[in-house]
Amino acid sequence: MPEPIEPLASEQPQQPHAPQTQQQDTQQLPNDGQRPLRVLQVYRTYFPDPQGGLQEAIRQACLATHPHGIRHRIFTLSPRAEPRIIRRPEGLVYRANQHLEITSSGFSLSALGPFRALVRWADIVHYHFPWPFADVLDLFGKVDKPRIITYHSDIVRQQLWLRFYRPLMWHFLSQADRIIATSPAYAESSQVLQHYRAKLEIIPLGLDPTAYPRPSPRQREAIEARFGHGYFLFVGVLRYYKGLDTLIQAAAGTSLKVVIAGDGPERARLQQLAHQAAPSNIQFAGIVSDAEKVALIRNCRGIVFPSNARSEAFGITLLEGAMLKRPLICTELGTGTSFVNQHNETGLVVQPNDPQGLRAAMLSLTTDPTRAEAFGSAAHARFQQLFAAQPLGQQLAALYRQLARPAVQAQAPAKKAKK
Repeated sequence: MPEPIEPLASEQPQQPHAPQTQQQDTQQLPNDGQRPLRVLQVYRTYFPDPQGGLQEAIRQACLATHPHGIRHRIFTLSPRAEPRIIRRPEGLVYRANQHLEITSSGFSLSALGPFRALVRWADIVHYHFPWPFADVLDLFGKVDKPRIITYHSDIVRQQLWLRFYRPLMWHFLSQADRIIATSPAYAESSQVLQHYRAKLEIIPLGLDPTAYPRPSPRQREAIEARFGHGYFLFVGVLRYYKGLDTLIQAAAGTSLKVVIAGDGPERARLQQLAHQAAPSNIQFAGIVSDAEKVALIRNCRGIVFPSNARSEAFGITLLEGAMLKRPLICTELGTGTSFVNQHNETGLVVQPNDPQGLRAAMLSLTTDPTRAEAFGSAAHARFQQLFAAQPLGQQLAALYRQLARPAVQAQAPAKKAKK
């Protein structure tokens, strides 16, 4: 049965209206007969609000651990937090109103009570860093459960803000029972993570192909009519560190077709730049559905991911391209991008902020389709080996059970005594 919606504090439960899919949040017991472990995922934004790679990473982690008897709830903020509770296949999403945003970090005046209620429900609290307001919630939220922090990225741009935030950040990270890095490269290159090597685990992100919808014939036809075939595809939130200026400059003066899917704070500026530099061969698709994204990836020549800062820690779109046998182009940032994409094996890795190097890589895949196809096949093989849902689910579930076992076992005698 789906998990019942429980009101938080004085709130009344809202009628769920999120679309249902084939996998439901169930009460199924693991093989050892214990009750499902309860994990609270905490991040600054989540579906159905504007999509990004991190939301997809959390969704996939929840789905991957369901077969191992793990039940999830997701706590997040939303500028439009009605309904407060949404049922999704990966778990119930509990939303508090976002009242303020500072340097892309949302804050709320009403989140603490609902957060404390969810902590009481949970066996594990799993934070996704960076989100400074999560540090505040942890500090005042009476968190007496094991904590896991997935360290997705250093704080790169907001250096002035970081000077004031750093003491709270160190305290927050020191409270974690485990810290997860999503790639060996980030674990080695992050100066912050060097302080926590004793409790550091490396668990790469992963995807379940069955969690993606198949595009309908009408959707496939619409995508083909609008964008054709043989373009290079970028999908993501249009932020400063995505390096899309470099992509536009690389395509300028060539016949290379580029499709940029997504929305974000840089969109208007990028559209103006594209109109000036390459008006005939760059198209902006806007926000696309998962089915439309699958259709776009299948029709593209390759995935291009030109990010230019360590804020780009992994690259879910690179995984999605590998999952669908597309060759990959990314930049070398010392992060997970070149862990997913191996140079001259699954695609090409170029230097950031180098339009000529990026153009050469794109032309190489265009003029040598046999090589591009070989890269795509190798990317798919690497995806199946390292980034599929099964290894992700196994590793995360094992970590959850390792940390939660003492707490769950401590509750068992008390329940028996009441009988």
